[in-house]
Amino acid sequence: MPKTTKLRSGLRVLTIPQKSTRTVTVLVLVGTGSKYEEKRVNGISHFLEHMFFKGTKKRPAPLEIAGPIENVGGVFNAFTTQDLTGYFIKVDAFHLNLALDMVADIFLNSLLPAREIAKEKRVVTEEINMRKDAPAIRVRDLWEQFLYGDQPAGWDVAGTKETVSGLSRSDLISYVKSQYVAANTLVCVAGNMQERSTVKNVKKLFFAVSPKDFRQKVPVREFQRSPEVFLETRATDQTHIAFGVRGYNLFHKDRFAQDVLATILGGGMSSRLFTHVREKLGLAYYISSTSESNPDTGFLATFAGVKNENAEKAVRVILAEYRKLKNRKVPPGELRNAKDRIKGSTALSLESSDAKAEFYATQEILENRFFTPEQLYDKIEAVKVSDVQRAAQDIFQQKNLNLVVLGPAKDKDRFLKLLS
Repeated sequence: MPKTTKLRSGLRVLTIPQKSTRTVTVLVLVGTGSKYEEKRVNGISHFLEHMFFKGTKKRPAPLEIAGPIENVGGVFNAFTTQDLTGYFIKVDAFHLNLALDMVADIFLNSLLPAREIAKEKRVVTEEINMRKDAPAIRVRDLWEQFLYGDQPAGWDVAGTKETVSGLSRSDLISYVKSQYVAANTLVCVAGNMQERSTVKNVKKLFFAVSPKDFRQKVPVREFQRSPEVFLETRATDQTHIAFGVRGYNLFHKDRFAQDVLATILGGGMSSRLFTHVREKLGLAYYISSTSESNPDTGFLATFAGVKNENAEKAVRVILAEYRKLKNRKVPPGELRNAKDRIKGSTALSLESSDAKAEFYATQEILENRFFTPEQLYDKIEAVKVSDVQRAAQDIFQQKNLNLVVLGPAKDKDRFLKLLS
């Protein structure tokens, strides 16, 4: 059973024993991301994630960090979102002490050398270029930028070329001191390990984490009176669309109804949108619906890539499916299938130690609690037909509709008329 231990410094240690595996994962999560940034340094959370692998006092060269982990067959990586930043290493359980020592070292003792900062600016710039050159990725980035506008929730997690190029070593050091503190940090160890000795080892290795307070994020502003459309006109062979609405955050009572709603709409090859838009009409290669809930924001959106001349038709079809869910109750059998799909995919995704670590640790750092898979299943099971329709009627209101179109289209008003 997962257990959270809070140390005197405020640092939380989450242990998830799993004797059925031969691996162990060490994941350090910090409750900070792009929502916590100032505009001048937008992208600093993500950039710092890159820099933590560039050398420490004990291991001054990047190869001295990568080598020991790869030499024992382990894997390591990091990630940044709007709300958190994570660093993880997964190894054979025999090498748990190596993984713990390595994660603690990069977390507490990174040198952030100036020459590596200059080099990594070029690397991150290419990452930004790569995302912009991939329309299916770009439209997802544009979706949140369009939804929230010029505020931290609407800024790109990677930043812009301009903000990244302007980052200085002192900016990075100040950000670490501000955000990488004990009360804002969680160390999670999942897999084949001894709980008591692991907590003791974490306490010893992370004793130097600062006990200071951290900078809170600014409240997200959400305001919309009418449907809105954003066009990024580009010469593409396919039009990519993101079409959806603002939704529920992690603490809203209808969060799970929104998850079920998205699954019914576009949660697989048997979902309504996939069977209608791709199988019946042949309009798209890919189409799916996503429900996302964060501590202070949430949305439900459908993403699709269609033939350029079929973009408007695809929007009409998706909108029609939204309306159906508002006006007609979901058949009990379809609701049953959606629940089973969510439960089954969750079970399949949680078989490895790294998946378990991320599942529990993300909940703990963002919500100060966690649901076990069984508790999550109970929440999904509690969703009724009436809950799904109520959620659909609440979020699929005309004034809440938002559409992002990436492709050769130039006439924004044509799409706006579809929503009006």
